[in-house]
Amino acid sequence: MSKVEKIKHYWKKRDDAREYLKWILGYTKPYIPQLSLLMGFDILATLLTVGMALIGKQMIDKATGGNISELWTIIALYVLVIFSSQALSIISNLISVVVYEKFGFGIRKHVYRRILDTTWLDIAKYHTGDLMTRLTSDVGAVSDGIAHTIPTVLRLIVELLVTFFTLAYYDFRLALFALMVAPIAMIASIWLGRKLKYLTVKVQQTESKYRSFMQESLANILIEKSFCLEDYSEDRLTKLRDERIYWVFKKNRTNMYASAAMGLSFQLGYVVAFSWGAICIANKVITYGTMTVFLQLVNRIQAPIINLAQMVPKLISMLASAGRIIEIQELPKEEYTDNRITPENIGVKVTNVSFGYTDELVLDNASIEFKPGEFTAIVGKSGIGKTTLVRLIMAFTKNMQGKITFYNQNGESMDASPDARDFIAYVPQGNTLFSGTIRENILMGKKDATEEELMEAVRSSAAEDFIKELPNGIDTVIGEKGVGISEGQAQRIAIARALIRKAPFLILDEATSSLDESTELRVLEGVRKWSPAPTCLLITHRRSVLQYCDREIQIVDKKMREAI
Repeated sequence: MSKVEKIKHYWKKRDDAREYLKWILGYTKPYIPQLSLLMGFDILATLLTVGMALIGKQMIDKATGGNISELWTIIALYVLVIFSSQALSIISNLISVVVYEKFGFGIRKHVYRRILDTTWLDIAKYHTGDLMTRLTSDVGAVSDGIAHTIPTVLRLIVELLVTFFTLAYYDFRLALFALMVAPIAMIASIWLGRKLKYLTVKVQQTESKYRSFMQESLANILIEKSFCLEDYSEDRLTKLRDERIYWVFKKNRTNMYASAAMGLSFQLGYVVAFSWGAICIANKVITYGTMTVFLQLVNRIQAPIINLAQMVPKLISMLASAGRIIEIQELPKEEYTDNRITPENIGVKVTNVSFGYTDELVLDNASIEFKPGEFTAIVGKSGIGKTTLVRLIMAFTKNMQGKITFYNQNGESMDASPDARDFIAYVPQGNTLFSGTIRENILMGKKDATEEELMEAVRSSAAEDFIKELPNGIDTVIGEKGVGISEGQAQRIAIARALIRKAPFLILDEATSSLDESTELRVLEGVRKWSPAPTCLLITHRRSVLQYCDREIQIVDKKMREAI
């Protein structure tokens, strides 16, 4: 990309920066009182800093003039200002920490909720590690920008103006010269800003890869051990680390070049102020006290300029991180229809449904009906669309053609939507338990369930026997994905979590695959005894369960049909 093309690219992106900043300011509104108080303390601290320079002048002038009585008063005032400045700094930092934490949690909570409200298929395109990076590092960068960077920028501007006019009072030419560092700082900032947004995104992307790999590696540690992948995993982690170091190095190198240029200009300004003061003293134009004012105030003029330039990387990081967060917030939300039907004797009609995760269809113009109270088995090999059908019924995605309708025997009906999950109980494939007690895992199916309902679900899932044998019974703590119990036991707890809902529509997606045949049949027999009987969709590879089913459905050539 040529320099002209780069300029055009960044010019086109200016609206994105405005949009990101507008989004950030929208989140800032609830924290305006705290930020205003923070700004007040910062401005007062700046005035005290300039005041210290003026008091220092008086102290030196009184000392050189031999006025000892007034000198002690000025020294006492100087000490008081120092203590006041430190006290303000402590209070300001404490407020800043609170704002940072509250603001960060506010964004994180909102984005986390948006992830939960986003359609499953859209959010599933993002790796868990990438989502965690956006919820931690990116939110942290935005929070730091609001709590620290922006207040610092405003304070530095005030400090620059106060110091300039104070120095101009003593020597206007020196004040103007001290500002000459500003063009250098501005040029460095523009150059830095063009590069830094790209580099910041690359750093965050490499962090996402790094975290994603570690998260997957730790989640699948048994697979790594089984296939002796320890060395391979370590090497891959090292390669990801090297990639991250490369981009972190480039980002920091860019910062260092700009800082070096501004640092040299700062030193030049200080040398000029020192030389100018020495000449003025030699010509008896100023006192030694005024000389100290020159040195301190020139420093106080140039330091805000350089610090403002150094804030540019943080502002760019804040905007880049805001863009990554906004990307998640702009994902389509699930559409609730607020349409409700009486949750009794539920049936489902699947009419001419076509769907594919890519251009290749998994289901093509498929139709079927699951009648109220029926147990329907879908038996077949993997990859033919059984789980896909469940996801469409559960409305985990709307990117399909055709129609899925829930109905009851009262003639009420509603389209498949997130609202329908209120009367669906679902046991997905695999281990889906959370760390915590067995009780907590089961009650996720119905938070207000009574102890009687809890134990009924435990018995119906054939989990009562093994739970009684655990050290703390149903209050036994298990680890992530059920560490501490067997796969079959974990599956029975997941079944109990679904059964406790007593939902009129039950979906068991390979829910008994880890159970022995006798236990599996006990579970199905228990569900069949419910009154009223639920409508049950049972996906399985085992034909032994067909004795408990009213119908068998097959998916052939991307369509559904009754088994012959």
